[in-house]
Amino acid sequence: MEGILEEIILLVKKKMREQGAYNREAYKEYVNETIDYFIEKGKLDENENIEFIKDRLREMWERIEKKLIQK
Repeated sequence: MEGILEEIILLVKKKMREQGAYNREAYKEYVNETIDYFIEKGKLDENENIEFIKDRLREMWERIEKKLIQK
């Protein structure tokens, strides 16, 4: 599970940098988009607990925000 979370975070951070969007709303939007993308590509299964994954990623926001600001 941790591996997939890290993959999602890396892609979300990339999208945020590309778009210049560094707020919580953009983060939530990119998390949702990335999870949908991973489902489409078969990296995640719709039967997995997607809400749990989203909750875990939302809980990481403050740590992600600090890392984005530092760069």
